Amino acid sequence: MNTFETFSQLHQQTEPFLLGNIWDVNSAHIFEAAGYKAVGTSSHALATAFGYDDGENLPFDMILRVARRVTETVKIPLTVDIEGGYGDTAAGIAGRIKMLYDAGVAGINLEDTLPKPTRHLRPADEFRRLLTEIVDQLERENIKVFLNIRTDAFLLGSPNALDETINRINLYENTGIHGIFVPCITLAEDIQAVTHETILPVNVMCMPALPDFNALKSLNVKRISMGPFLFNKVTAQTGILAKNVVEAQSFAPLFA
Repeated sequence: MNTFETFSQLHQQTEPFLLGNIWDVNSAHIFEAAGYKAVGTSSHALATAFGYDDGENLPFDMILRVARRVTETVKIPLTVDIEGGYGDTAAGIAGRIKMLYDAGVAGINLEDTLPKPTRHLRPADEFRRLLTEIVDQLERENIKVFLNIRTDAFLLGSPNALDETINRINLYENTGIHGIFVPCITLAEDIQAVTHETILPVNVMCMPALPDFNALKSLNVKRISMGPFLFNKVTAQTGILAKNVVEAQSFAPLFA
């Protein structure tokens, strides 16, 4: 079984699977050792770890290098967040996906927003056409990568976020994609409305008000991401320890 098939099957289980969102190769090893079934880059965490702002500012060749090293050293599938695709055309985005496929990546996240000049939703019909063209190009080259499509009405705080999300899912789901990702959705009734609306597996993300994993299972969620939040927690703790060493004038805080 190849990594695409292994990764796809994780989305077809009764239990939703928890994705470990990584920011480097070592964090991928940590999640694998902890028993996670798959890992995925967080664009925010990875960009921050390399000193870049999120929003396709991290050079793609750096993403590719991290992806290649992760697939060389961990046995579980890797999915990569490519934000808006690092390209202006379907051919350009499909080319980026092919590079990741050649590096051993099992899936990608592609979002329906553009980051500049400020983050905004692409026109839904335009994005549907883009997805259709990307899928067609990948199929022509027999490239099998799990296409998890992120739709951002909730992330952007749109006043009609649920209706906008459902409308976009209805447009996107017949393009040949494999999954739907709705970050920042938290209300149980909204999640249920989304999972009821599509036969595709639905992915939600860590938020303070997100229901627990048992509740998400009952809402038919299939994939749960942590986004940059574990990275943010680790970074904050590192800052505290660094400050404690200075204040203690010894390394005792590292061994407490």
